Amino acid sequence: MVSKGLTQARTIKWQPLAAARPAISHSWWQWVSSTDSLTTRLTEAGAPATFRVRLLSQRLGRPSRDEALALDQPIGRWAWIREVALCLNDQPWVIARSVAPLDRLNGHRLDGLGERSLGSWLFSQPGLKRGAIEITRSPAPFHQIPGPLGRRSILHHQRFTVLVQEFFLDNMADNLGLLPSR
Repeated sequence: MVSKGLTQARTIKWQPLAAARPAISHSWWQWVSSTDSLTTRLTEAGAPATFRVRLLSQRLGRPSRDEALALDQPIGRWAWIREVALCLNDQPWVIARSVAPLDRLNGHRLDGLGERSLGSWLFSQPGLKRGAIEITRSPAPFHQIPGPLGRRSILHHQRFTVLVQEFFLDNMADNLGLLPSR
């Protein structure tokens, strides 16, 4: 079951994408190393299934220590935090957590996204830049649904900055026939 937000933060062990490469199967590598919109990729891979964003939580909160360090923010500073399940035919395939420091929202009002994809908005912005991708085998600390891999990166659009963490789930691996990582 998916919980309603990060309750007790635990440290997730992240590693650079290149360092993780030898242990990741080719089929998973296509997903974790992609720099385009995950929303678009899921929609195309799952066709003709119905894609849906299920909003789990959206609020102002304090990022975990790990998230604050990734964003180069002081620990305890407030941020906009959003957790969603990216679903195909109402089955969650990916759980995502986005964290945007309030001083880097650059006037954007993201609380009105509701069950629309943050990725579809982000990837429509000209000049969007993605930072380095990191990989983890740790499950997301804010849900209990099993999955093989997670990734995160920071996306920048002008002065807007958001940390996007995406945890791929066993449902996705099973439905797409993705080979396990080593």
